[in-house]
Parts: sequence; structure tokens; C-alpha cells
Amino acid sequence: MSIEGLAPTSAQPPPAEAKWTGARIAGYGLMVFWCAAAIGLVWYLIDAFSPRFYDRYALKFLHGFWITIKIVGISLIVGAILSVPVTFARLSKNRILSRLAFGYSYLFRGTPLLAQTYLVYYGLGTFNTELQDLGLWWFFRDATNCIIFIFSLNTAAYQAEILRGSIENVPAAQMEAGRALGLSKFAIYYKIIIPQALITALRPYGNEVILMIKGSAIASLVTVFDLMGETRRAFSRSFDFQTYIWAALLYLSAVEVLRNLVSRLEARLTRHLIRTDEQ
Repeated sequence: MSIEGLAPTSAQPPPAEAKWTGARIAGYGLMVFWCAAAIGLVWYLIDAFSPRFYDRYALKFLHGFWITIKIVGISLIVGAILSVPVTFARLSKNRILSRLAFGYSYLFRGTPLLAQTYLVYYGLGTFNTELQDLGLWWFFRDATNCIIFIFSLNTAAYQAEILRGSIENVPAAQMEAGRALGLSKFAIYYKIIIPQALITALRPYGNEVILMIKGSAIASLVTVFDLMGETRRAFSRSFDFQTYIWAALLYLSAVEVLRNLVSRLEARLTRHLIRTDEQ
């Protein structure tokens, strides 16, 4: 008997043309659905076009969009500053510091941002006398300040966990190499550990920014006229459904711009890794 006769005939792969799986069919069907939805959306916006509507609300929408970007930007910067001590407290061998940092992170990541916003905006209002005595009421009586305050604390908890995980992902040999060179612990973190950790954390940071942009719509529930606040006000006066469509498109454009910036920055920072793999 020849060797060829022992080979099972079922081992031959099917031709590529025959590989029509349910997932591929579903994918093509979903693509057709989204294309039809996009065409329908464009048709609706063209059909509903009203110069009077845009003259009345276009600038207000742009102003609300700017308020959204400002709130998110300030919150992210303040949150990034707060996340550094929280991160190193989580990494500390001091059990008290580590437990306190863990409790802070667990509290803000485990409860809804909406509930946190209500607790600050409405809850602190019941202590206005005490806050006036402390000289803090001027800050917390403003809804925008309350939003920036709670958004900063919330994103600091998430950013601290992102940074902690990225630092722990750096091989321990990097720390040992820095000690072998006689570097201080601060220098090792500043020049060796943190730069590598930030590359790993870049995409999770981008996701956190995207979540903050979308979550910022909560600000409209406490009388802040950000993009969603202006949208709700425009709809209450015009009863025109396209107000929410334009708001969704503005949010989508902001997210898409940010996604491309993060992708390009990541490709820029990791270009040396790609060249190493190609070699």
C-alpha cells in the first residue's frame, strides 16, 4: 500500500470560495444595515433643514460643545495630577496608605457617576452654612465647579488604576537594572519605569478620555448648559428631533478625532518596537 493511500481524504481544506460562515453573512448584513441607516439619516437632515433653526441654535450648540470640552479637559488634567499620589499609595508597602488608596479607587469606580454628581451637587448644598464658614461655598454653589470637582475625583480613580497596572506591567528587571547603575528610586521611576508604563497606558488613557466625553452629558442634569444641556433646551423650545441628532454627531466627531490622535501617537511612540519586530 502506498503512503498516499494512507492519507485521509478529509484533511484537504475546503476551497476559499466555500467558506461562507454565519458570521460573515451576519457581518455583511450588518454593514448593509448601517449603510442604509446612514443614508436615511442624511436624507432626514436634508429634508428637515431649516435656516431659521440653524440661525437660532447653531452658535448655542457650538458654545455648549466648547463647555463640554472645557469641563472634560480640566477634569482630566486635575484627575491626572491626583492620580499620581493615589497610584504610588496603591503601590506602597505601607498597608494603611495602600488600603486608603484602594478604598478611594473602589468607591469612585464602583458607584455610578450620576449618583456621585447628585451627592456633590445636592448633598453639599445642605451644608451651605458650614461651607460658608470654611470659605468654600463660593466654589460649590456653582454647578460647573461641582461637575469639575466630581469628574476630577472620578477620573483620578480610573487613571490611578490604569497607571498602577501599567507600572506593574513593566518587567522587574528594569528596576534591578536601574539599581545596578546606581540610580535613585526616583530616577528609576522617572527615567525608566514611567516612560515605559505610559506607552502601555496610552490606549487605556484614550478610552478613559472617550468615556469622560460621553459621560459629561450628566452635567446637563444639574443645570450646566454643556452640549447636552443646550440640546435639551433647544428641543424644549423647538420640539425638533434633529437637535439630538446634531448633538450625537458632535459627540461622535469628538470621539473620532480623539481616537485617531491616540492611534497616531501610539504608532509614533512604538515605532522602534515595530522596526525591531521587522528585523
